[in-house]
Amino acid sequence: MPVRLRKFIGTILIIVLVLLYAVVATAIASATLATSPWWVHFLYFLLSGLLWILPAMLIIKWMAGPVQK
Repeated sequence: MPVRLRKFIGTILIIVLVLLYAVVATAIASATLATSPWWVHFLYFLLSGLLWILPAMLIIKWMAGPVQK
């Protein structure tokens, strides 16, 4: 697959990932954390704000393609 196409597909996937992840994380937070103290909200959004990086790293690794020798 050409590098430009791989990067285009990867960019679209990352955008979709971030949008869907934000909606799901917010829906889970509003459904489960309604009466929790502020520090539980803080920890949840801190961890969920960092968790999306793991699948994004896999997409970026795929975008880079195989190592050229």
